[in-house]
Amino acid sequence: MRITVYCGASLGNDEIYKNAAIEMGRWIVNNRHQLVYGGGKLGLMGIVSDTVMSEGGEVTGIITHFLTERELANEDITKLIKVDTMPERKKIMIDLGEVYIALPGGPGTLEEITEVVSWARIGQNSNPCIFFNINNYYEPIKNMFDNMVNSGFLTAEDRDKFLFTTSYEEMENFIKTYTPPVTRKYK
Repeated sequence: MRITVYCGASLGNDEIYKNAAIEMGRWIVNNRHQLVYGGGKLGLMGIVSDTVMSEGGEVTGIITHFLTERELANEDITKLIKVDTMPERKKIMIDLGEVYIALPGGPGTLEEITEVVSWARIGQNSNPCIFFNINNYYEPIKNMFDNMVNSGFLTAEDRDKFLFTTSYEEMENFIKTYTPPVTRKYK
């Protein structure tokens, strides 16, 4: 299975984030999955991709030409795809992925994972979306989605179609039993 991991080009300010990226890389390899990610070699992106490669896994990175130098494209992976625009990068990461997981990251990470969540509601993504909530990093986003339900902007059924967790067992069960949301219809 191809696992698209969204995460920061920075390490964050707590060792727990680096360790989570290492664990995610090992989980991917130990379960014979493949990593799809943003193609950089810095930060959590570099940690997760280096871990997968060092453990004998396969990695596909997608990076824009303009970010190649800024994020230092990782040339030491199975396959590196260079594209012209961010929309192209995101589309390939979505098209290649069969599961989408967000480790901690900045605004780009948040945009990418929330885009695939949003696309699921309109029938454009039939794959599981998971916020890896290490150190309660995504708790404010979880609360926001819960507030959307409470305020009538998101159904409880759709809210149950994406997961906030730090448990690999819970994540594996969610992936195994996942059914996409019913495509939203407007009246």
